[in-house]
Amino acid sequence: MTVSIITAAFNSASTIRDTLQCIAEQDYPHIEHIVIDGKSTDNTLSVVKAFPHVAKIISEPDNGIYHAMNKGISIATGDIIGILNSDDIYTHPHVITNIAKIFEDSAVMALYADLQYVAANDLNKILRSWNSGPFKRKNFYYGWMPPHPAFFVRKELYTNYGLFNTNLKSAADYELMLRFLVKHRVTPAYLPEVIVKMRNGGISNANFKNRWRANREDKQAWKFNGLEPYFFTLYLKPLRKISQFLIR
Repeated sequence: MTVSIITAAFNSASTIRDTLQCIAEQDYPHIEHIVIDGKSTDNTLSVVKAFPHVAKIISEPDNGIYHAMNKGISIATGDIIGILNSDDIYTHPHVITNIAKIFEDSAVMALYADLQYVAANDLNKILRSWNSGPFKRKNFYYGWMPPHPAFFVRKELYTNYGLFNTNLKSAADYELMLRFLVKHRVTPAYLPEVIVKMRNGGISNANFKNRWRANREDKQAWKFNGLEPYFFTLYLKPLRKISQFLIR
């Protein structure tokens, strides 16, 4: 069973080495690492080419991070697909081995785990802990979602249910998981372990304007899927993040 890992990058020379290194150190033998670069103008590509484990590299202009992810998914040949962007790392060398073991059960179509936000300049300084907890579909209506960098699916889900909706700029990952897990009722496995460290500073949380746009896009995500959230669902979604600062 091959696991494809897609890394989207743009002018990521300062961080992508950590991402590449953590994948090169994985002890699972069947990994296809795909890097989709948005035509970087720094030395991102030079860093990538220094890692011989990278199976495929595309460097060309794109229409944003979700467009890049879609390109990666389209050329991936693995049975399982995960996405690890150019400022994220896996926490230890056994992450993909542990995930592959769970997917040995043919009934498992998707999987998620836990994630930590860390300081941009110190991967050991934990700022927030995203402990997802066991899956309950109804929790989406109470503002819950799994962390996308710790979300793996069989490629056939993308084939059957579609790729990222590039009309959304910051909530396409939320929309995709809503589509897979709520609309199409895929029941994921949960690995109760922190498998990803993510540098702080995501686009949806950078400032009030971006958070407001993300909230509007969250509403669109439900509408696109013909689903109706509770009146408080989209208010609870950002509020749930408060607990992430309390558990480290």
